[in-house]
Amino acid sequence: MKENKKKWILPFLVFMIGIGIVAGTINHLKVHDQKQNRELADLNAVTYAERVKTDLMKEIGVTDTLKQMLISENGKLSNFSRVAENMMTNSIQSIQLAPKGIATEIYPKKGNDAGKIDLIHDKDRGEISRYARDNGVLTLQGPFELKQGGQGIAVRNPVYLENDDGEKVFWGFTIVIIRVPDIFADTVKALSDFGYDYRLSKTVSCREETYEVVYRSKGKLMDPVSYAFEMAGDHWKLEVMPRQGWFSYRSLYRFFVGGMLIVVLFTGLTAALLIFYEHRQRFRRLAVTDALTGIYNRHGFDEKVEQYLKQHSDRPCVGVQFDIDDFKLINDMFGHASGDKALQILTQTMQDYFGEPAVLGRNGGDEFCIFLPDCTCEKVKHRLEEFTESRRVFIYNGEEKEFHISLGYAEYPLQGEDYLQLMRCADAALYEVKQQGKNGCMAYQKGFRSEVRTQLGFALRDVSENLPGAFIIYRADKMDDEILFANREMIRLTGCQSMDELLTYTQGSFRNLIRQEEQKTVEQDIWTQIEDGHRNDYIHFHLKKQDGSFLEVLDHGRIVENERYGKVFYVLIMDYASMKRHFKIWK
Repeated sequence: MKENKKKWILPFLVFMIGIGIVAGTINHLKVHDQKQNRELADLNAVTYAERVKTDLMKEIGVTDTLKQMLISENGKLSNFSRVAENMMTNSIQSIQLAPKGIATEIYPKKGNDAGKIDLIHDKDRGEISRYARDNGVLTLQGPFELKQGGQGIAVRNPVYLENDDGEKVFWGFTIVIIRVPDIFADTVKALSDFGYDYRLSKTVSCREETYEVVYRSKGKLMDPVSYAFEMAGDHWKLEVMPRQGWFSYRSLYRFFVGGMLIVVLFTGLTAALLIFYEHRQRFRRLAVTDALTGIYNRHGFDEKVEQYLKQHSDRPCVGVQFDIDDFKLINDMFGHASGDKALQILTQTMQDYFGEPAVLGRNGGDEFCIFLPDCTCEKVKHRLEEFTESRRVFIYNGEEKEFHISLGYAEYPLQGEDYLQLMRCADAALYEVKQQGKNGCMAYQKGFRSEVRTQLGFALRDVSENLPGAFIIYRADKMDDEILFANREMIRLTGCQSMDELLTYTQGSFRNLIRQEEQKTVEQDIWTQIEDGHRNDYIHFHLKKQDGSFLEVLDHGRIVENERYGKVFYVLIMDYASMKRHFKIWK
């Protein structure tokens, strides 16, 4: 009897421990899945709420444009129909003008010929219209049923003109009627494709706190996550949740069955552990992978590269930083969907040019990075140049739209003694490419510094390239007159085809552009003028061209203090003979 009891003790303990393990594991998976899904839903709520906001701002911008046109024309807008026609989008039902609050101009007239509506005194529109008029604020009213079918939102923007006494006088409204859900079509489709149910709501008016539903999916929302934002005084709210719920009951049931088999059959435990491990790996991949492109995100890239350098600190490698030129313009002109497509196309070319063992990553936005192990800058130079110059296009409205990239790279440990320094050097090279006009590829050189890349800095070449004359910048240093920049006209004047060719021909020194027997005299003249207090003067010399010939030129230079390079010369180079022909003041 005692022996029988002893036999049942171990099975009983295994059974009880097994139940405890199964119950604990199920609860953990439930909490873990729910947490992960809510975090992901929070991120999507923010992302797509901002897209909704952007969609609304585009249509609100139509009323702002009309408003400015009316102000500039003192309340008169000729060719309204033609102007409105050019402003129409797929989500706009009509564009209207309402002088003194009475809608008199409507485009298109067909289907929108309801007559003159007095918005100020209208039963349904009066209160919010008067509020907009009296407070000078833009309002959104709706959603409401459209006579043409469907629902719409009215955007009313009050316009004020200045009278002879300098007082602001109410002129009327510029109005856009937006179709719902047409304006949100891309956003709600994306949410649906990602497996989410959703509900978009707004306050009834800017003066009320009660919410009304603008658009929603068919599914029932249970404890959704939400993101709130404000638009034209109204409060908006986007609520989302996974269509299948915060966790899968079916998966938990299967795991329970498997867990019970663990107790009865030892093989069930192995199966359960494998499932658990699979879940952990899936979430790990999500944590280090960029959702849009499928390559490493910033965290995953950093982790992968740092791990490699710890194991292979003695091997040379190359770090690369690059981005899309004028990416903001792509988003603004063609929409974020086209911008996303450009990013995906760029990623595909990365994968085509750089397979294993290269590490590919997206830092965020349009910024990308590449890590090339066991190689040098010289070894990969041609491949990086070819990658930079390769043609890339996305399709917009059936037409190919070309885009370009700028790329900088550096070598470990020659230029960067650790991972962070390596990528900073690559970024400094990228900045230098931007300074020289974008759409290029450059290796890091000593003296490059990573800066905040401002729009003004990037515009230097755009401005100088279009100057009606040759322009060059070089260091104002007696011992180092390094050429920093030359525009297209300057390059042409020397007989070169590119900036690289000019730098090679001159060995990067401005003095090598001066006829040898004149170099000492010209340098003395320049520094004598500077020491005498002249910072802007003329120098006459013969410019040595690449083919060995000489061109008589006039140098009009100015010495300035540059935050990055210290003292530099900004110089205009003028053809002396040509100036004598056009201006007969020299003999």
